[in-house]
Amino acid sequence: MALLKYLDSKKIRYEITKHRPAFTAQQMAAEEHVPGIQVAKPVLIKADGKYYLCVLPACHKIVFAALEQYIRVDEVRLADEREMAEVFGDCELGAEPPFGHLYGIETLMEETLEKDTFITFQAETHEHAVRMRLSDYKKLARPRVMSFSYHE
Repeated sequence: MALLKYLDSKKIRYEITKHRPAFTAQQMAAEEHVPGIQVAKPVLIKADGKYYLCVLPACHKIVFAALEQYIRVDEVRLADEREMAEVFGDCELGAEPPFGHLYGIETLMEETLEKDTFITFQAETHEHAVRMRLSDYKKLARPRVMSFSYHE
């Protein structure tokens, strides 16, 4: 896994676990026995022709109007599966890691993720999860932190 090699190269401590296949972040939260608020769900969006990786809690939904305001664009939409496969060619579809910079994309992180010391996320497959310190994640991912989602 390229993600784990990247984390190892940066000397970041993390835990990796294996679980039954989970195809949504909420399913992964259940498999990992972690509240959805602590699971980072990456969502690829396209805003005025440019991709961004939004990272938000598994139990949250994006408020597109808020994103349009924060990143100062006219239109924001979800990327489709074809676009996701093109951008994240080394990952199983829907199991992208929350590190946009590894793919040349800016990362936008929902501020509610800052409430916890650790985050958990899929590790390029539907059967593996990574748990790491939020401070280490932020140091590596360098996300722009803002409020752009709501608890569903």
